[in-house]
Amino acid sequence: MSNPSEVPDLPARLLSDPEMVAACHERDFAKVFVLVRRAGLYPAVIAQRIGQTPSRVGEVISRKRTFRDMHVIERIADGLRIPGAMLGLASREWEVQPATGPVPQQATPGPAPMPTSTIPGTDLDSILAVATGPRLSPSTLRALHSSIEDYWRRDDEHGGEVLRPAVVGQLRYVVELIKDAADDQYRRGLYGIAAELARLTGWTYFDARQYSQARTYFTEALQLAKAVDERRFMANVLACMSLQATYEDRPADAVALSTAAQDAARGHGGTPRVMSMLSMREAFAHASLNNRAATHAALAEAHRQFEQISSGDPDPAWVAYFDEPKLIVDTGIAHGRLGDARTAEPLIADALQREDARNQRGRAFHAYWLAATQLQRGNVDQACSTAALALETAASVGSERVMGHLRDFQAQLTPYSRQPEAATFQTRLRAALQ
Repeated sequence: MSNPSEVPDLPARLLSDPEMVAACHERDFAKVFVLVRRAGLYPAVIAQRIGQTPSRVGEVISRKRTFRDMHVIERIADGLRIPGAMLGLASREWEVQPATGPVPQQATPGPAPMPTSTIPGTDLDSILAVATGPRLSPSTLRALHSSIEDYWRRDDEHGGEVLRPAVVGQLRYVVELIKDAADDQYRRGLYGIAAELARLTGWTYFDARQYSQARTYFTEALQLAKAVDERRFMANVLACMSLQATYEDRPADAVALSTAAQDAARGHGGTPRVMSMLSMREAFAHASLNNRAATHAALAEAHRQFEQISSGDPDPAWVAYFDEPKLIVDTGIAHGRLGDARTAEPLIADALQREDARNQRGRAFHAYWLAATQLQRGNVDQACSTAALALETAASVGSERVMGHLRDFQAQLTPYSRQPEAATFQTRLRAALQ
């Protein structure tokens, strides 16, 4: 490895780039190495400087492995001249002065606790344009809400990983606005916006199957919502945490979280649509425990609440996605989790035809579940064809969660691996994962 004293510094512009700061902060070395290319350091050069083989660096870039050993992380800091604080390390010997640009201050990776975080913002487009006049105004809050709606739309269409640096930057920007807000009305609105941004950040980590980071941001969202006693939004976050618990094979926790979510919303503005969505989360949790009676009871409650929805309900914006196709497809998935493929398949197929085509991740996810139920019923050719559709749709969305499901489907195909359709799908999936 080169002597650190002979290694040129990375450009200050790169070190202060919010995307680079966030990648270092999370010790996402795949992203770090990709960004370092901007300074002309390609994998072979990176490998030489950090004392690793080019193939190992390539595996990190392709996310087949990562670096966790502190000695290796220190070599990355020294070899690439990344200031220690950016990677949660002590200042390195070669550092003459603090890193150019703002960097995180805590000693361990993960998002800083609100409100003392120093993660810098990113380009805020219309948000900053609005804020250049009066520090706070109703139009500021409207612009912030509008940006959140746009983030969710793009998350549905393209996945959230590329959005995350901008969302985190905007979250920290709003936290700073809260400190300056003297009017209680604005403070309450900003707390709600910050809670939504923290939940969105947690969701992007959950969808990337980075569960520890997701949990940290979901917890921050809960704290922000609790600060203004926004019980409905607390219920929303608890529902997200319940869903994550099912993925982490913690079904008992999933049940407890879904129950807590309903308790938080009940009597505090929990509209029928909200309560229906929360009951569906409970159904998923019980299905993970293979508790058929409790799953069916929760599904019945979800449908009962949904039937009570009226056009005048004061639904929060974040529950608008839970429409009739979503109710139907989630009902099918709950039955699929119980192994009841005969009931699940027509429900999922019907909803898949009716749901918004712009929700690429949702369509890929639901196509997987349709394929899984078709395979349970022994329809191998049809299942592989549907899974190929899911794979094609997933290719346009950066969702490790969807790809994880497709790898599960590949494993389920093992008994049929000699059939041409199964072999074709497995070849396609391997190509997509390279």
